[in-house]
Amino acid sequence: MEITTQHTVGQVVARDYRSAAVFSKAGIDFCCGGNRTIDEACQQAGVAPAPLIDALKTALTTDQGTGENDYDAWPLDMLADHIEETHHRYVESRISEITPLLQKIKTVHGDCHPELARIMDLFTEAGGELTLHMKKEELMLFPFIRRMAQAQRQGEPLLPSRFGTVANPIAMMEHDHDGEGERFRQIAALSGNYTPPSDACNTYRVTLALLQEFEADLHLHIHLENNILFPKAVQMESELSS
Repeated sequence: MEITTQHTVGQVVARDYRSAAVFSKAGIDFCCGGNRTIDEACQQAGVAPAPLIDALKTALTTDQGTGENDYDAWPLDMLADHIEETHHRYVESRISEITPLLQKIKTVHGDCHPELARIMDLFTEAGGELTLHMKKEELMLFPFIRRMAQAQRQGEPLLPSRFGTVANPIAMMEHDHDGEGERFRQIAALSGNYTPPSDACNTYRVTLALLQEFEADLHLHIHLENNILFPKAVQMESELSS
């Protein structure tokens, strides 16, 4: 892939997920902000485009043996299944694990680190919103995407949905993603990018590490939807309707 400043960030990451690390290092959001061109993203981040593109080319031409899945080539129903079984279940399990840890360190360290109260509030909000968000996908959007994929494979007509075009629920999901991206930017800033303070106990350190892992998984989760699943679902619906 010959990368130019007119490619969108999402296009590049969808083609090769190794590029995500390059964008992250430059302070460029590749999941919620993936619809921006590289030129636009660089201007907003105050980054020179030429060195960034050189770094991307180096990352994408180096055989690092990453074993990353080529999600861009997956059938849409398979990708929806993967997101649900891997990322949705991860979010559910981590919410129940991280929440009591945050409560514990807020109680013990909250006087010296008042930012923990706000981090706790933000993560609690994220847990509630993500739980509702994932249920909407599992009960409404993903079943329709699976029906589209089946109709395309079998050459059958696509039955109309309750929500009109698939672009309608997708717009709702992307709006939710923007909110979660902003919430975790705040959590990262409040925690010094998940850096334990000098007086942090082991539980404090583990909690910050889990929060950082949660954010990284969320970035991949949102990337798979915003940059691959959603645009391809819109395209598939258009092809089936024509």
